[in-house]
Amino acid sequence: MTANTLPSAQVGNTGLQVTRLGMGTAVIGNLYATLSDADAHATVQSCYDGGVRFFDTAPLYGSGEAERRLGAALRGIPRDDVIIQTKVGRIIRPDRSIYFDYSRDGVMKSIEDSLERLGMDRVDILLVHDPDVDDPEEDYRMALEEAFPTLVDLRAQGVIRAVGAGMNQWEVEWEFARQVDVDCFLLAGRYTLLEQTSLDFLDWCTLNDVAIVLGGVYNSGILATGPVPGAKYQYEDAPADIMAKTERLQTITQKHGVPLHVAAMQFARAHPAIASVVIGSANRAEAEENRALWDFETPAAMWQELHDTGLIDPRAPLPR
Repeated sequence: MTANTLPSAQVGNTGLQVTRLGMGTAVIGNLYATLSDADAHATVQSCYDGGVRFFDTAPLYGSGEAERRLGAALRGIPRDDVIIQTKVGRIIRPDRSIYFDYSRDGVMKSIEDSLERLGMDRVDILLVHDPDVDDPEEDYRMALEEAFPTLVDLRAQGVIRAVGAGMNQWEVEWEFARQVDVDCFLLAGRYTLLEQTSLDFLDWCTLNDVAIVLGGVYNSGILATGPVPGAKYQYEDAPADIMAKTERLQTITQKHGVPLHVAAMQFARAHPAIASVVIGSANRAEAEENRALWDFETPAAMWQELHDTGLIDPRAPLPR
């Protein structure tokens, strides 16, 4: 394996291969700070140069800005060299405000608009985005009755390669998996070094050939920053119990010479259901650091100690 090559994994039974480290693009949609086009393009290029070939985006990210910047940054790179995943369920108005729409017409408009912003003639993976946020009961119904059937039809026609959903709630994803012929899910924040609440779901996905793309491996920040004042967990200030658990985790990882955020990434990717871990970068330096984390070797003794202290679920697969 050359220095800039990353391993890949198959998405369900599709034959589609994604690099096991992917780039999340919410950050280049100005999620945390306003970036210039030049900085956003350099970040995407750095990820590509590091071997990343899987890019996750969505209309929601920066009201289309992430899709536009991603497409511009990849222009000139052969389309077959990359896998693009985007989402449906949000429509952007001319004034850049966003509304929810999981109808068939809404899905088709979302795809058309995404392709225009990306400057591409196709995407590879389409996910139903957060059908549990605006009007959970109605959006869930519309996703099952219209959004998913539309995506399944497009997959049957060969327009897209894979179908799934992108959410924070593994329980709802599991419900969808039992009713829809899905290939994959994007799951954010529910399988991390801090919490493994979704473990039964991930085990089910392994047995049923449903791939998981994992986001939010730092639980909104605390596993990246450590238990510092103002550390974020689930997009809010971390509560005392989470701060305390994070401190215990960090004490053990540092004892073994491993930064907490490195342990967080390495742990998250170890479950066999995980096809890819997507991480956002705000600049070239962050992209290069994220790439370097992938190759960091962690000692087995550290994982065994975390296991023996009960800080991680005893059923969770440990990195090797």
